[in-house]
Amino acid sequence: MGYTAAVAREKILPNDKPTISLEFFPPKTPPGWDRLFRVIERFREIDPDFVSITYGAGGSTRSQTHEVVRRIKAETDLVTVPHLTCVCHSRPELDSIIDDYFALEVDGVMALGGDPPANGGSCETAYEHAGELVAHIRRKRGDRQAPLIGIAGFPEGHPATPNRVMELDYLKSKVDQGADYICTQLFFDNRDFYDFRERCAIAGISIPIIAGIMTITSRSTFERTPQLALGARYPADLIRRIDALETDDEIEAAGVEWAAHQCRDLLKNGVQGLHLYTLNRLRPVRTLWRSFNELLEVAR
Repeated sequence: MGYTAAVAREKILPNDKPTISLEFFPPKTPPGWDRLFRVIERFREIDPDFVSITYGAGGSTRSQTHEVVRRIKAETDLVTVPHLTCVCHSRPELDSIIDDYFALEVDGVMALGGDPPANGGSCETAYEHAGELVAHIRRKRGDRQAPLIGIAGFPEGHPATPNRVMELDYLKSKVDQGADYICTQLFFDNRDFYDFRERCAIAGISIPIIAGIMTITSRSTFERTPQLALGARYPADLIRRIDALETDDEIEAAGVEWAAHQCRDLLKNGVQGLHLYTLNRLRPVRTLWRSFNELLEVAR
């Protein structure tokens, strides 16, 4: 059928059902690589529409991200969507990365602003904002019309943009520069997502919006998530539930139950897709998927 936008769109944004996607991060050690690909193989039960691969702060996992993408393309038939950030990349570097993805025929790229280097160092950065990267990828893809371009959305507000009116203006600008769909940051209160979706509609944003969901799996995950996902907040009821528990097994069960309620509610209210942040862990995500799969079948 060829490497075209129509083919990519049908894979990533099928018309007959909500999109289900999974996110992984590149491992840091050789044993981690083996574990990751064992996990990816076992995730085949979920039959995701696509999987995405993250990019570290300042492009710190650039080579690992590319290698994960290459291996997935070579060893599986999974639709793969690598992340790409502006930070610490010159235009020639971006061209080289994008050309590599064209050669691999990836069906999508997540265009992100990105975080600065974790050590506080400086680096050459061609673009300051994700919208400029969106426009760059769109120019590069030209007539091929693929890969599709995804951008991030922040239901609880972008941490760098306190003005929520301007935030939607910036998001609309990224859409106008060529974005094909929005995948949101994780959130724990569906009211934030529904409000975000409605505000997008008011702003004239009509591209699909995929909701990002993550399960709390341990006390440390609960404590670190607001720092890793800047702007994320916990509803009071979730805090009370987690605070009342002692073991990580109990916390994982409560986290899956909370996320399952979110997913079922989102599916009942017309969400266009669910993006599950896996943290490279099989058990909680598979349990979560099984909890809402029946509703997904109804939505087909």
